[in-house]
Amino acid sequence: MDYVGRIFRPPSEANSLLVQVTVGCSHNRCAYCDMYRDKKFRPKPPEQITKDILEAASAGAVNRRVFLCDGDALILPTRKLLAVLAQIREHLPWIERVGVYGDTRSVGRKSTEELTALREAGLGIVYHGMESGDDEVLLAIDKGGTRAESIETAAKLREAGIIHSVMVLLGVGGVARSQQHATNTASALTAMQPQYVGTLTTTVVPATPLAQAEARGDFELPGKFQMLQELRTIVAESNFTATRFSANHASNYLPIRAEMPRDKEAVVLALDEVIARGDERMLKPEALRGL
Repeated sequence: MDYVGRIFRPPSEANSLLVQVTVGCSHNRCAYCDMYRDKKFRPKPPEQITKDILEAASAGAVNRRVFLCDGDALILPTRKLLAVLAQIREHLPWIERVGVYGDTRSVGRKSTEELTALREAGLGIVYHGMESGDDEVLLAIDKGGTRAESIETAAKLREAGIIHSVMVLLGVGGVARSQQHATNTASALTAMQPQYVGTLTTTVVPATPLAQAEARGDFELPGKFQMLQELRTIVAESNFTATRFSANHASNYLPIRAEMPRDKEAVVLALDEVIARGDERMLKPEALRGL
């Protein structure tokens, strides 16, 4: 398999075949992220993608799912994505689902009809790093999308029948915007009603714009328990109808996996207890956390 640079995928795609169809991220300006800053965005040559798929086919039915890398492969024209999905169907007939990163820009550029065609061709899930439901925070981190656009993204994916997995970042609003970030994220998620929500915890990565803002004194990362308070607010103030909610990413201090709304009260009570005790021994040690 031909991989250019570092390759990233969602935790739930750990056992998936990774097929790189783009190099880098077409936006690549998010203040907290350094995942693709060493790459210039470009589509992979179609002949290389075909070669990779044929190589995977020669190994047999090792994987049941495929994840299309890099950062926002959904930004590719629909015809190019349909060609990739057709090759996966032809050469990897045992694949049950194809996933991809997407955002408000990539989903917004596609019609519901295009998204439906992609779903019919095998695209099953879009992972969307919304990060925050607060427009002031989204502007500060240069996310390239708005709260309203995130809600519209959810509606389009639902209409097309594509599973929507939304990621939010605890602490990304800093101390100054902590409460509004949590409250507005909860209300945005309620409006979106995605099938999956995953919370991650912000880490200030050296040499990123967020690190530079921190050095200038323009950003202060909330403490561990303040970020757990954000998580508590998001859980308590969201009103889901059928959502799997998780905070079990490597970056998180307190792993949570819950079915909402069934487990909402239990999760809030557990968070209240941990926050009230303020005992760091109840949290994941820093040495065991990751990005």
